[in-house]
Amino acid sequence: MIDATLLPLQRRVLEGPAQVLAARGVQADQITVAGFVIGALALPALALGYFGLALVLIALNRVMDGLDGAVARLTGPTDRGAFLDIALDFVFYALVPLGFALADPDRNALPAAVLIAAFVGTGSSFLAFAVIAAKRGLDAAHYPTKGMYYLGGLTEGFETIALFVAMCLFPDLFPVLAFIFAAACATTTLSRWRQGWIALSPGGQADPDAPATQKRI
Repeated sequence: MIDATLLPLQRRVLEGPAQVLAARGVQADQITVAGFVIGALALPALALGYFGLALVLIALNRVMDGLDGAVARLTGPTDRGAFLDIALDFVFYALVPLGFALADPDRNALPAAVLIAAFVGTGSSFLAFAVIAAKRGLDAAHYPTKGMYYLGGLTEGFETIALFVAMCLFPDLFPVLAFIFAAACATTTLSRWRQGWIALSPGGQADPDAPATQKRI
């Protein structure tokens, strides 16, 4: 919901570290893969009840997720990098609730399953729109640095990470937090379905309130 607002600040904060990494020959794809591996380690940490360690791993994953894009902007973004970034991100998002389910199956399995299903809704609607937007040559004006059309919503990256932080800090509240966020994800999915139905109809526009679609140049 506020990703577009935070992106300029994120770029300014990460610009310096990205320049250092790029100067040393570190590639964006290397950062993406390393960040995913670090994030994936949150799964066993959560399953074993090491919630503080899991929080650190999740935070490192998100920092590296921002760094790979910053390095890519300096060295030249690629379609492969955009694909790798989004594909690994969606897997990472599913691993976190799975870790909580493994930590306490009796209490957490059902809410984790509901949350993962909700993630499927937001992820599939996001990617489906991006595929058709690419076919039509559309760009999202609010997310000009993204490698594909970035369709926003109530639950975007910032809100998802805030959820994971809250879950790690208050693991006993996982079921409640999972169900609440799943409902918010359902709202996002429904709004994206509606937006896609309208925007991708003949003569439609992705953002009715702004000139958010334009031809790639």
